Amino acid sequence: MLDSLSDVKKDLKKKMKKKSSCHPPSLSENDKKCIELIREQTRQLNQNNVTRTQAYLQFYLQYPEVHWALLGHMISRNVGWNMTDLKGDLLTKLLSERDQQAFFSFLERGSWLIFQDVYPQFSVYDLSVRGSKEMFHLLPFFNTSTFMETIWRYFWRSGDSYTLAIALVINEQSYLENNLIQNNHFKKTVTGSVSFKMYDFLRMNNILFPYYAGEKIEKTSLVGATARHFTSLHERILFGKNLYSILFQREEILAGVLKWAHKCPHTGSRKDYCPDLFNDVNESLPRSLYKRRIKNCLIKEGANRLYSPSLKYAWPKTPHEETKSGDWFEDWHVLDYIHEEANFNGEILNNYCKTLETIEFAVMAKEALLLREVE
Repeated sequence: MLDSLSDVKKDLKKKMKKKSSCHPPSLSENDKKCIELIREQTRQLNQNNVTRTQAYLQFYLQYPEVHWALLGHMISRNVGWNMTDLKGDLLTKLLSERDQQAFFSFLERGSWLIFQDVYPQFSVYDLSVRGSKEMFHLLPFFNTSTFMETIWRYFWRSGDSYTLAIALVINEQSYLENNLIQNNHFKKTVTGSVSFKMYDFLRMNNILFPYYAGEKIEKTSLVGATARHFTSLHERILFGKNLYSILFQREEILAGVLKWAHKCPHTGSRKDYCPDLFNDVNESLPRSLYKRRIKNCLIKEGANRLYSPSLKYAWPKTPHEETKSGDWFEDWHVLDYIHEEANFNGEILNNYCKTLETIEFAVMAKEALLLREVE
C-alpha cells in the first residue's frame, strides 16, 4: 500500500533492485483496446504546439486535482510564443534561417516528447476514474518510467496533488534530458551554438503567465520567472518547482490565470496576451532598417507594433521519429526534490520589458555593423 512518501521510497528502492528482471503484466482484450485507443488519441492531439496546449487545458478542467496539466498548458503557451518569435520582427533580424529552423526543431521536438510521454499517463488516470478502479498496470506499455508508475499509485490513494505535480516536473525534465538535451544532433545545432549562448546573454528565457487581476477582464497582468542554465537538469527541475509555486500557491493568481486561459485561446502569437504591443499582421515595411519602438513595454507613438505571427502561419506541422524506449529512473534520491524549497516571487514585468529593449538594441547594433561592412 502506498499511503505515504516513505512507502513510495520503499517501493522505488525495491523497483531499482528488480528493474532488470521486470516484465510487463499480461493484458486482457479490454486492456489492449484501451492501449490502442490511448495511442491513437495521443497521436491525434500531438500534431503541433496549439493542439497540445489545448489538450492540457481540457484535461485540467476535467481533473483540476492534476495540477501539472495547467502548469503544462501555460508552459506550452510559452513554447509556442518562442516558436513564433523565430519568425517575428526581432529574431528574424538576429538569427539566420538555418538557426531559426534549428531552434524551432529543438522546441518542437521537446514539446512533442513531453506530450507523448505525459498524455498517456493522463489518459490512464482518466480510465481509472471512469471505471472507479486503478489501471496503472497499463503505464509500462507507454514506456512510462517506473518512478511515475509508483507516484500515480500513491496519488490514487492519497490525492496528494502537490507531490504528483512535482514528480511530473522531475519526470518530464529527466525524460527530456535523455531524449533531447543529450541528443548529439541538438547539442551540435542548438545548445552548443553561439546563437543559444546569445539567448542566455540577452535574457530571452522568460516564462510568462498572463492573468486577470481582480474582477476586471480588461487588462492582462503578468507573473513568471526567467530560466537560467537551461542545459542543467537540476536547474530545470528547480525552475519547474518555482513556476508551480507561482501558479498554485496564490489563489488570486490561479483564478486569474484560469480566467485568462478561458478567454484567450492559444494561437502562438504574443498578441494573445498583449495586443497593444504585438500584432499577428506584419505592419512593417519589408527590408526597412529597424528603429526603436519599445519603451517600458509600450509602443512609441507612431511606431508599428511588433510582428508576432500565429503558429499556423509561422511553421508547418512536423513529422517525428518515435523515441527509443528506456527508463530514465535510476536513483530514488530524486524524491528529495519534492521537499526542497522553491522561490515563488513571480515578479517578471520589469525583466521582460528590459529583455525586449535589449533585443531591440542587439538588432540595431547588428544592422549598423552590416551597413558599415557594406560601406
